[in-house]
Formats: sequence, C-alpha cells, structure tokens
Amino acid sequence: MFRRLAILVISLFVAVVVLFILLRLLPGDPASSLISVGADPDQIAAARRQVGSDLPLFEQFIHFLSSLVRLDLGTSFVSRAPVLDEVLARLTLTIPLTLLSFSLAIVVAVPLGIVAAVKADKWYGAAISLVSQLGIAIPVFWVGILLVTLFAVNLRLLPSGGFPPRGWGEPLAALRALILPIVTIAIVMAASLLRYVRSATLDVLGSDYLRTARALGAGFSESLVRHGIRNGAVPVVSILGIELATALLGAVVIERVFALPGLGSMLLLAIEQRDYPNVQGVLFISTLLVLLIGFFADLAQRFIDPRLRDPHGSVQR
Repeated sequence: MFRRLAILVISLFVAVVVLFILLRLLPGDPASSLISVGADPDQIAAARRQVGSDLPLFEQFIHFLSSLVRLDLGTSFVSRAPVLDEVLARLTLTIPLTLLSFSLAIVVAVPLGIVAAVKADKWYGAAISLVSQLGIAIPVFWVGILLVTLFAVNLRLLPSGGFPPRGWGEPLAALRALILPIVTIAIVMAASLLRYVRSATLDVLGSDYLRTARALGAGFSESLVRHGIRNGAVPVVSILGIELATALLGAVVIERVFALPGLGSMLLLAIEQRDYPNVQGVLFISTLLVLLIGFFADLAQRFIDPRLRDPHGSVQR
C-alpha cells in the first residue's frame, strides 16, 4: 500500500515537471494575454511580474510547485475567477458523464463478452464479436453525430446538445441532456471492453483449474461462477481502469460535439483564449484523476487476486 502511494506521488511529481516544461515551451509569453497591442515596456514588465514570467525558470517552478501543494491553481486571465473553483464547477458535469457512461459500458460489455466467449461456436457469439470490432472502428464523434441525427433531429425525442442554465438544479433536464452523450461514450467503450472480457473468459475456459472443478463434479455454470469469474476479473480490472481514464480524457471530444460545459470544453476554450492558468489547472487535475484511477485499479487487482500480495498482506509489484 505504502509502496503504491510512493509510486503515485513520484508519478504525479514527474507529471508536474513535464506539464511545467511543456507550458513554458509554448510560443509567446503568458503575460501577452494581459496586455493590449501596442503596450509600452512598463506595461509589459508589470504584466510579466504579475504572472511571474520575469523570474528564472527554477524560481518559477518552485512557485508553481508550492502553489500546487496548497491547491492554488492560480486565477484565470479572462474571468479573474480562481481556477480551482472553475475546475470543480466543470467537474460536476464531467464526472457524472464519465461515470454513467462507464457504468453503462460495463453493464453491456461484461455479459455480452462472456456470451461471446462461451458461445464462440454459435452464430450469435460470432455476431457479438463482429459488432464489437465495428464499434471499435467507428470514431466516437461520428457515433455522437449519428445519434443526434436520429434521436434529436429526426425523431425529436432528445436535445441535440447544451445543458440547463441551472445545471443540476434542474435534475430531470440535466439527465435528459446527458442521455445522448452517455450512450455515445458507452457504445465505443463497451465495444473495446467487450473484446477484453471475451479474451479473459476464453483464457478461463481453457484453464486447468476449471477443467479440474468440472472433473470433480461441478457443473459448467457453477465452475465458471465460483472459479472462473474471479480469475478472469484480474486482467479485466486493469483494462477497466484504462477505459475509465480514457473516458475521462475523451470527454473533451464529446463535450465539444454536444456543447456541454464540462472540463474538456473549459480546456479548449482556455487554449483558444491563451488563458494559461486555466490550461495549467485543467491539465493538472486531469493528470491527478488519471493517476488516481490507475492507483485504485491496481489496489482492486490485488484485492481480487491474493497471489499479487505477499504472505503478510503487503502489496507487491
């Protein structure tokens, strides 16, 4: 446990260093966002002092690191609001969108993946595998456009985009606005996840312990449930962590397609407006969330499979 926490902290530190360097490699000075065209040298110098770009790089990094430790992500150049407040407000949309899409993908992919493996010699098992391959090949934004065309434009059953002005203060309207984005992400994610579930199930079906259980008199379903699912879940949990992180990062595309005011839209708008504190804040929080997802996925693997732990219960790599 402590070793995994240490790895998490080191990974976050490395990510912070990379983020700092990449942002400093961008063309132009961050202070240029605060001044107008034709500003005199005194105005430029004042703007540079305000954003700290007049300091040596090492001092800038120390200031950047100390601010992150205090969870101070700075102030937006455009809105003048604290970046952390804006990020947390956007996360109230991005997190539900990601988790609901992820949950729907699991509900669809896990049973279908097991069926595709167990009934691989049947036509419907092969059909499930074929459909999953097609789902992986289709870009997520194209799936979103198709769903909007069908359910919003032609059938007029759901909104094509946007979010209620009061947000979750209008829960029914908010959920209705998220139906198409959730289904869009879930379709693509389920297609990818289904392949891994099918592969893990096929490995279980060919395992010695399952054959032994059946030789001792256990039925096929009982053997699969009691012995197969837990062993097959170990590699799938790792993939679930990757898929959840991918869904979180992929929200930038879906939020753009459906005009949702989430974290992805905030990042794109900040890039367009050269709002460096917002860009920096969104990337840092996104990186932190992805690392936390990987951390908890790793712990879940070790909880499911005792072979990944030592006799004293501490976590091994």
